[in-house]
Amino acid sequence: MSSFLKIALPALALTGSAYAQSNSCSVSATKTIQNAGDATALSSCSTFSGSIAVATGTTDDIALNGIKKLNGNLVATDNSNMKRISADSLEEVDGSIEFDGLTRLYAVDMPKLKTVETIKWNALPNLQTIGFTAEVTKADNVRIENTALRSLKGINIEKADTIFVANNGYINEINMQLGNVSDSLTFADNNEKLAVTLPNLIWATNLTFRFIGSLEMPSLETLNGSLGLYNNGFDSFSAPNLTSIGEALAIVANEKVSNLSFPLLTKITDNLQIANNTNLTTIDGFPKLTSIGGAFDISGNMSSVETPELDSVKGAFNLQSTGNVTEACAFYKPLKDKKLIQGKYFCQGKLVDPSVAGSKPTSQGSGDDKTGAATSLSAVNGALGLAAMAAVFLL
Repeated sequence: MSSFLKIALPALALTGSAYAQSNSCSVSATKTIQNAGDATALSSCSTFSGSIAVATGTTDDIALNGIKKLNGNLVATDNSNMKRISADSLEEVDGSIEFDGLTRLYAVDMPKLKTVETIKWNALPNLQTIGFTAEVTKADNVRIENTALRSLKGINIEKADTIFVANNGYINEINMQLGNVSDSLTFADNNEKLAVTLPNLIWATNLTFRFIGSLEMPSLETLNGSLGLYNNGFDSFSAPNLTSIGEALAIVANEKVSNLSFPLLTKITDNLQIANNTNLTTIDGFPKLTSIGGAFDISGNMSSVETPELDSVKGAFNLQSTGNVTEACAFYKPLKDKKLIQGKYFCQGKLVDPSVAGSKPTSQGSGDDKTGAATSLSAVNGALGLAAMAAVFLL
């Protein structure tokens, strides 16, 4: 080997090493961005190990260009001046993107981002769109509250631990490829016309929907926890492939709903509660339901209640209606006599104020005011965990 090569090759190797080092940066504490210049200074760091925080007094738009991977958190909170934050090369965040109290922020542009551990956004009243052009497909936790978002386009994850989307008054559409949720999914108090479509959701633990306009979950087969439907505006709800519910099912105060369909559901491990659904006069959507591990608690304006295969209720039984439910009571009373209904029993129609188990209803005529449950439960609201209902009804 010539003397030139002996000198040149080590020099080239050293140059390559220096280049690699310049593209990987790290900090032991959080790097605080005071202005646009501080952000630009990080552009040579293709991988940044550590967290980045935007100072509360920053007035500049912040562009974290050049960073492809962030091994840490990106945090911006309590800033009333910053209007835009972007990262043109960012593909992965091994931590959280937390934005809170950014009252003028109108743009979050991260066109290549696909993976993030946690998205936590709150109090972003001017943010209408999500600039995740490539779509985030992997995120463990998503929590979005109090924004001006019109949709969640740009967040299209396949699986998650938790999703909580609440108090976004303009959001009108959520369509996600989500296949499973290991902890909980909640959509609550957003735009009342919100259309939720989850075509690939097969199994989940806890699902809660409050004040939405429509809901489609055609593939849902197994629910390890509870399903709660509260104050929604849809006319009907169907879970055509759901076979079991690991905890409770609550369908409460959905004023327009007139049809419920759970054609394959055989088992509810805890309680079944259907209450205060004004237009629901017929309940016949549980043709294969055989067992309820907690309470059977149905009240409202029904004239027909049918669960033809039911032969086991381990908690209290309560059926109250303004309508005539004589036929239904004739079906369920023998189950009580055979001790297939194990808790307290109450079944009566033609009531002025049908309500949940433990209430003392007033009949339209002079019939008996019988109450079958020893404890009471006020109308369920979203704050009450469905699993907690079991303690009330298992008597």
